[in-house]
Amino acid sequence: MEARVAISVCLMIEGQEGLTWDRWRRLARAAEDGGFEALFRSDHLTGLFGDPKRASLDTWASLTWLASNTSRIRFGPLVCPLTFHHPALLAKRAAAVAELSGGRLDLGIGAGWHEGEHAMFGIPFPSLKERMDRFECGARAIRALWQGHPVTLEQPYYPLREAESYPLPPGGRAPLIIGGRGEQRALRVVAACADEWNTTRITRDDYPAKRAVLERHCRAVGREPSLIRRSLMVPYIVGRDARERDARLANARRIFPRVPDNEAAWRAAGFLFGAPRELVEELRAWEKLGVTRVMLQTLDMDDAAAIELLAREVVPACR
Repeated sequence: MEARVAISVCLMIEGQEGLTWDRWRRLARAAEDGGFEALFRSDHLTGLFGDPKRASLDTWASLTWLASNTSRIRFGPLVCPLTFHHPALLAKRAAAVAELSGGRLDLGIGAGWHEGEHAMFGIPFPSLKERMDRFECGARAIRALWQGHPVTLEQPYYPLREAESYPLPPGGRAPLIIGGRGEQRALRVVAACADEWNTTRITRDDYPAKRAVLERHCRAVGREPSLIRRSLMVPYIVGRDARERDARLANARRIFPRVPDNEAAWRAAGFLFGAPRELVEELRAWEKLGVTRVMLQTLDMDDAAAIELLAREVVPACR
């Protein structure tokens, strides 16, 4: 019997690219019924790929709905830009939704990256250095506000003065996911603050070096690297045969014109492509590199058949 893969399989969707309540309800049911560990979504204000008229259902409204209308799956934003959210308000909002769901929320945060949507809505978009400075201070503030006692935090952005915020998330904290590959700043923040390191747009050849940098940062702050969960967000194309896969690739490029246009380029980018058994083999290779959770980036939210195929043939092989 072929060995199974000890990696948790989640769904992830780009909520700004056409998410409506009907689609969200269908995705939630597919995730619950299909045995996926979690359902994640992005946090953007408008379509990023040339169509601002696409529906972009509010992130926290949709997550609050999930808290009350699902019973098993974990869920969360991947990720909330701190350019959109003051960290003290985000910590309070996340704690409330985590409590409503019985502790099933994972909070993903990032520094903010898409200058166009900031300009569109009049949201300040500082330099990269300032965004990273704010991000680091914000991550510390969120962590501090879940300590359950008054906290004073002296820092240039988001300082705290005898601050407390209740109710706390179940267990005293919601798992904090921090994404990034930057070796000087992003991975340093992961080492200091994250429960989970998530990365994307990376190949297996490049991943070990990034992991080694994270481990060095962990040693520098006196933290055991194994305490940080490692996950991968990755686009995929799945199909039983070449015709099915090619049709899904063409549809993905209709929605996201920038993704690669052929199987070889898709694989070279580190994305998943193939029959279900090939995806399982790819996930087994990622598991050997230390990844324990994968967020499968579902580019076509209406492709129920692809999600059902994953649920039948990929998810069971990864339990």
